[in-house]
Amino acid sequence: MIMDLIWAFLGSFLITVITGVALVPALRRMKAGQTIRSDGPTWHLSKQGTPTMGGLMFIAGITAMCILGGIDDIAEGDWRHIIILVFSLLFGLIGFLDDYEKVKKKQNLGLTAPQKLILQIAAAVVLVLLLRLEGHLSSNLYVPFFDVTVHLPYPVYVALAVFIIVGSVNAVNITDGVDGLCTGVTLPVAACYTAIAAVWGYASVGLFGAALTGGLAAFLIFNFHPAHVFMGDTGSLFLGGAVCATAFALDMPLILIPLGLIYIVETLSDIIQVLYFKLTHGKRVFKMAPIHHHLEMSGWGERRIFTVFTAVSTAMAVLTFFAVRLRVGI
Repeated sequence: MIMDLIWAFLGSFLITVITGVALVPALRRMKAGQTIRSDGPTWHLSKQGTPTMGGLMFIAGITAMCILGGIDDIAEGDWRHIIILVFSLLFGLIGFLDDYEKVKKKQNLGLTAPQKLILQIAAAVVLVLLLRLEGHLSSNLYVPFFDVTVHLPYPVYVALAVFIIVGSVNAVNITDGVDGLCTGVTLPVAACYTAIAAVWGYASVGLFGAALTGGLAAFLIFNFHPAHVFMGDTGSLFLGGAVCATAFALDMPLILIPLGLIYIVETLSDIIQVLYFKLTHGKRVFKMAPIHHHLEMSGWGERRIFTVFTAVSTAMAVLTFFAVRLRVGI
């Protein structure tokens, strides 16, 4: 199994790099450039026109290895990696439609919020039902650290699952605001999933995790500051889908709380800013939300933000790995 994971990582890495070498110039020729928020940090305006939709390159690498590397798992009737992939692709498609609208209109406005919400809820319901139908998902909530399981009525579980999925996917999306940030923060998350699946013997889930890790490691070559390409909503929503779907495929969605701490902090900072602004009629808690922009406005460079956030995500990934040790037999 370990060799399969290594090949999935290396194959995804290589395919992502090769795809990126061809994709970035193609995106430039197509003038598929990012439109920068007018109310964002002024120095971000220099990034105007940087190619977006770069997430297509790691999507290609991950998809290829899930299909090529997962043939044996499919033959044995284990489709979990394909279910995770399809769910991630559904969210990636939502992001692609959003990016396409932004590029076409040449402004930082894509699909409307209601349109995205309806599509995301539909995709979330499909994931939960598929995993349940295949026998990979119970209506029990495993609580990390305490090694206890809480049983929920199935309708309640589905409603909670949809809330977790939609919230988590958008939290990952919010984190994509500084060069390499979403990539760096998600890398340890993917590695943690791979390690848990390997120890637990979930070969197909481990395959997806390894491919995800390899694809992100390769994408970071193009996305690290100064970024030559942005992942766009195509990439960030795909990653959000991948992060959520893998947690549910392991039947441990609550591990998203410690494992996705950075995503949660980013989202909370945005919520706090909006609520406080409305309650105080114009006052702000942060110089700008989400919190990575506040740190930028406070003098932090993009590389420093990337390093600190990635380090915190790595520490939480290690903690999460040991938080589920009793369940997976570590």
